[in-house]
Amino acid sequence: MVDWTRKEVLILAFDHRSSFTEKLFGIKNRKPTPDEKKQIEEYKRLIFLGFRQALETKGVPKEIAGLLVDEEFGANILREAKKGGFTFAMPVEKSGQDEFDFEYGADFAEHIEEFDPSFVKVLVRYNPSGDAVVNKRQLQRLKTLSDYLQRKKKTFLFELIVPATAQQLAEAKGSKETYDETMRPKLMVESLKEIQNAGVEPQVWKLEGVANPDDAKAIVKQAQNGGRKVGVITLGRGESKEKVQEWLAVGAKIPGIIGFAVGRTIFWQPLADHKAGIISKDEAVERIAQNYAEFVNLWQNEKQKR
Repeated sequence: MVDWTRKEVLILAFDHRSSFTEKLFGIKNRKPTPDEKKQIEEYKRLIFLGFRQALETKGVPKEIAGLLVDEEFGANILREAKKGGFTFAMPVEKSGQDEFDFEYGADFAEHIEEFDPSFVKVLVRYNPSGDAVVNKRQLQRLKTLSDYLQRKKKTFLFELIVPATAQQLAEAKGSKETYDETMRPKLMVESLKEIQNAGVEPQVWKLEGVANPDDAKAIVKQAQNGGRKVGVITLGRGESKEKVQEWLAVGAKIPGIIGFAVGRTIFWQPLADHKAGIISKDEAVERIAQNYAEFVNLWQNEKQKR
């Protein structure tokens, strides 16, 4: 049994699908054409090249580095990551919808077994005050996955987003920042508890950052409740570099928070600038490598202050 409280994993996440196709390529409400799919795959490859460059030339240690990429646009990257001995995660959820469901339905296990990732990842939007019927349906599907992963001894990476309900947002006077600071941390603890009580047992929780160290400690305490040897990593949520740095600086000092998974904050601007013809492919790769390395350095420096 791996003790994930003592591990460390710093992930460059680029498993984005619907947000990638819509916001970077303007493809909405339809599947990409074969040519468009090829172009999206090429852009994902630039991120992978940036990841590798960060390890090769910027001192990012391979043993704590990881990547997260999807099968739809990154199947070849997944295969290369396996062959190269990289730590890598693969999502199994359908992209771009509020309710968790399997990308490949009942065939989810075949896809996991084909690529054999280091982590099997899900993204779930769950608020204890949200739609009770939807929450129950999600938990049933997640229990199916959790049981399968336990049987197969595969590592479960659970990305939890706790979006505000309309009422909660109204209570926060329409401010997402106020909701994030005053309400979300307690709702995250409650969500973790409900998910655990449903028999869903991730080894690593991928969670939104918090500004208050006491909130971070409460979240870790719930994640590790009952002697669970689990770790927590902080996600980026596409926030500004400054906001992600703030979250990581808090998390790095808290025992039980074992790393991060940051994506758009690292790769989005370099890819957008390349697409606009402002920078070359090589420059985009270099900037992605530099951005990732900066977050790794920040994490390592802040962790030493524990």
